[in-house]
Amino acid sequence: MSTVRGSRKIERAGVNALRALLEDHEHIVQEIDGGNDHGEDMIVNFTRDGKRTPYWIAIQVKSGKKYKRVNGYAIPVDDHFDDWRQSRIPILGVVYDMKKRELFWVNLTERLKSVAESPGWVQVANAFILNSETIEQFYAEVATYAGDERMRIRAATDEEALSEAVRARQGLDPTTAPNPLFEGLADIALKYEDRLKALSRNLIAALPMMILIVLMMFVWPYQIRFVEGSSDLPAWLWVSNLYLFMFIMSIVMFFELRVGRFPIETGKWLWMIAANFFWLPVIDADGDDGWWGTFWITAGILVPSFGLKLLIVTFIRFAMDRVRKRRELEMG
Repeated sequence: MSTVRGSRKIERAGVNALRALLEDHEHIVQEIDGGNDHGEDMIVNFTRDGKRTPYWIAIQVKSGKKYKRVNGYAIPVDDHFDDWRQSRIPILGVVYDMKKRELFWVNLTERLKSVAESPGWVQVANAFILNSETIEQFYAEVATYAGDERMRIRAATDEEALSEAVRARQGLDPTTAPNPLFEGLADIALKYEDRLKALSRNLIAALPMMILIVLMMFVWPYQIRFVEGSSDLPAWLWVSNLYLFMFIMSIVMFFELRVGRFPIETGKWLWMIAANFFWLPVIDADGDDGWWGTFWITAGILVPSFGLKLLIVTFIRFAMDRVRKRRELEMG
């Protein structure tokens, strides 16, 4: 048969004592089962004159000698720091002194909101005792704190109110709660944020190249048809030569954009060449074996030939100027 943990009796002593006290004063207590316990043992809805109020709290209960300190008690924060300080309802800590049979409390949410990093433990003062004599003062202080408009729970039924309180203790404000569908993707994006930023910059820099490739693919069959109707040259070779030159120009633009320079002149020449040669099949879809066709076929040979040489020489010269200026700055 399975055994029962010896510590369970100690843990339950505090929960039972607190529950009995709250219910004796007609407050509504909903215990949280162990499987759903993520730093709180119960959710409490305060009542007044037999009527439910909009004030809800969640409570973490600790029992035993290990929470006793010289000047009071202490509750470990563990990994609950963000959950407790960001909760939309107050998270309270209660320590049960089994020897004295007394309860002591602290507002964990209030305490943790005042610090930037987890303190490890939250101190619970001896003065903050919770019993039948102090429960009215306890209610007044906590209800005042919970009275912040952002912390109020309003619902038509007890079930709806409890559901909203559970969401609130997890920090799930309906106005700011993340969409579960994209929350996982957001975690991945934050994990690889730097890489994604670099990828985004590269995609923007590659945009002219991608547009050009799409246009090339669309116009290719029309270009072939134009060349076949205008010349005896191998159509695929003429078109490939022209496309290769434009593609190299787009690669130059890509690397210029990557380093933060916008290649205005290269861009102007690229789009002027692309506009003229991509427009040919529209003007004359079947080609022209007269002077018109001969002119553009010749241009399609000369432009890539001289244009590529001019492109290489120009950018090598630009690079030489930059290297020369950098050396001059380093030397003096």
